Amino acid sequence: MIHPPKRYLVTSALPYANGPLHIGHLTGAYLPADIYVRMLRMLDHDVAFICGSDEHGAAITMRAIKENSTPQAIIDKYHALFTETFEKAGISFDIYHRTSSPLHHETSQEFFRSLYAQGQFVEEESEQYYDQQAGKFLADRYIKGTCPKCGNPDAYGDQCERCGSSLSPLDLINPVSTITGTKPELRKTTHWYLPLDKYESWLRTWVESGILDGAEHHDPAEWKTHVIGQCKSWLDGGLQPRAMTRDLDWGVDVPQEIPGSAGKKLYVWMDAPIGYISATKQWAADHQKDWKAYWQDPESALIHFIGKDNIVFHCLIFPAILKAHGQYNLPVNVPANQFLNLEEQKLSTSRNWAIWVHEFLQDHPDHTDALRYVLTKNMPEAKDAEFTWKGYQSDVNADLVGNLANFVQRVLVLTHKFYEGKVPEFDIDTPIVGTRGDDEASWHEVEMMDLFDRMWSVQDAISKFDFRGGLKAMLDISSAGNQILQFNEPWKAHKTEPETVAAVLNLCIQYVAAMSYAMHPFMPAASARLRRLLALEPLTEQGSWVTTLDALAAGELLVPDGHTLHQPEHLFSRIEDEWIGMQVAKLHEMSAAATPQAVTPAQTETVASATAGKPPVSYDDFAKMDIRTAKVLAAERVPKADKLLKLTLDVSGVQRTVVSGIAMHYAPEELPGKHVVILANLEPRKIRGIESQGMILMAEDGDGRLHFVQAASDESGMTIS
Repeated sequence: MIHPPKRYLVTSALPYANGPLHIGHLTGAYLPADIYVRMLRMLDHDVAFICGSDEHGAAITMRAIKENSTPQAIIDKYHALFTETFEKAGISFDIYHRTSSPLHHETSQEFFRSLYAQGQFVEEESEQYYDQQAGKFLADRYIKGTCPKCGNPDAYGDQCERCGSSLSPLDLINPVSTITGTKPELRKTTHWYLPLDKYESWLRTWVESGILDGAEHHDPAEWKTHVIGQCKSWLDGGLQPRAMTRDLDWGVDVPQEIPGSAGKKLYVWMDAPIGYISATKQWAADHQKDWKAYWQDPESALIHFIGKDNIVFHCLIFPAILKAHGQYNLPVNVPANQFLNLEEQKLSTSRNWAIWVHEFLQDHPDHTDALRYVLTKNMPEAKDAEFTWKGYQSDVNADLVGNLANFVQRVLVLTHKFYEGKVPEFDIDTPIVGTRGDDEASWHEVEMMDLFDRMWSVQDAISKFDFRGGLKAMLDISSAGNQILQFNEPWKAHKTEPETVAAVLNLCIQYVAAMSYAMHPFMPAASARLRRLLALEPLTEQGSWVTTLDALAAGELLVPDGHTLHQPEHLFSRIEDEWIGMQVAKLHEMSAAATPQAVTPAQTETVASATAGKPPVSYDDFAKMDIRTAKVLAAERVPKADKLLKLTLDVSGVQRTVVSGIAMHYAPEELPGKHVVILANLEPRKIRGIESQGMILMAEDGDGRLHFVQAASDESGMTIS
């Protein structure tokens, strides 16, 4: 389907309900999709924006065991947190569903039945790894070992994340269970496999040429290079049959009427993407829509927004499932983003090296649009990108305050000063110095066409998934407006050239009004604030971009003469060094509380990974550390901080409080009585308002799990030297 579609179905990757969202998640799959969808709505397109929580799999079961909870309680907690986080971040899903819903189970089972009835599966008995200590078969992601192709010692049982190779757990050298750390044994089990090797030929043609069943389906030139490249790498390596079921105790049951289904669950990579379909069904039922029009009509366009770690599943495995079933559309684009790094390190949930979106927006609700702006400006569209707090400060102060907000402020202040806040009338033949810096052909209507072209550039970039380019084109509108003010200097010319000043301010007000539209996909709340300053009606997304461009093309004013503007207010505020220092300190404090390294408050360098090399230290420096054994007396969660526990320790009969970032690894009720090792003379520091008097020493395994460091004796207060 090369011609424009009748409707769009846009999905964002289902976040796994096992932990909160950080800024890498937001900029990877949710913010770009939201920008794209908001533009589609403004262009008056029929679009459904679909997402939901991925709530099945062994990881959730293990989390429930660790927290002495239930899988249902775990997914309920994170589904609620995700819903709140997306709402605060301005992500405008048409529905945010969940895979634990009865409708999803029903839809997933229907898919399995259909494939089974068509003979699409191959039933095979195989040997799979079984963890005797845990008493269960191991999902691929719960087995680690050495990759046979590149030697990566931390390859998972389904894929090596270093070289991108598709693997089977049996391929791994020296496999280890990530649940217990023990060597698993092989046991026989039966599962249903999807023969991806059977589909390899048409998948290659579809990915490389955009041809499906002999017809043009999409233009591969519009797909990102790294998306095509990763798919070709898998295809060149030869696709292998992939199990569609697992031996698990939490997930969607294989339909009971199928022989041998007892105890079998659907594999998460069959279950989860079908969540897009079940969510669409629910949305359609809620809004009297036909869900099939979005999934099965060839005139509909399916677009998946994901991170690069999910490329193969959305470009090869899920399309194979859809085509094997029949009747369903395949994606016309999968604009996967790469990874966002934080302060020159990879984001790490285990080390708490992250900016948690819900915490940041809860503490700083007035920063929602600034965060969206900076994340878009640094979006990892074609390669990994970097987020730094100093960069955040620079982008906000220079772009949002110094450029955009300054332009709006100047225009409104001058209008109130010279015209009592009313949009001035002007003579259309009045010459002004335009954005080219000269008088020639720079009449008001010419500048309005220039504004049209700038608005078109925003739309064009977003339509091509170039969100950074679209953001720059948006900011260029205010840059051009600032140029018009500087070239004409209305604050000086008011008495000598009143006609020119009226024309200049009228034109600049039109630029400000256009900004309220151009800002909306990127910063919807700031766009709404700007429209209130202009005393304009709230922006209704559906079709608003089309009517605005039509008006500009016809030379019509977006704000009529005589319209009264509200008093000026600052759209954005400058960020001071002190605020940035607090954010940097918090990042290091949170990470230090979760890592085994001893980090003093005076340190300013980034906290390194537990596996990274460290510079040598002198014996004298080491001797300054007072490392002692301690006993945990009590433990409780720190309010509004998913990662932190407040521990009360006994150290030689003296109680002290330590805040530790281990809440994702240990439940508070399992800690009292444990013997630990602490850095006792770490300078006290407040974390979340609690004075932390030391640091628990932890060891991090290859899977990012934290383990207590313990002495052979249980005596409290022993000095370790």
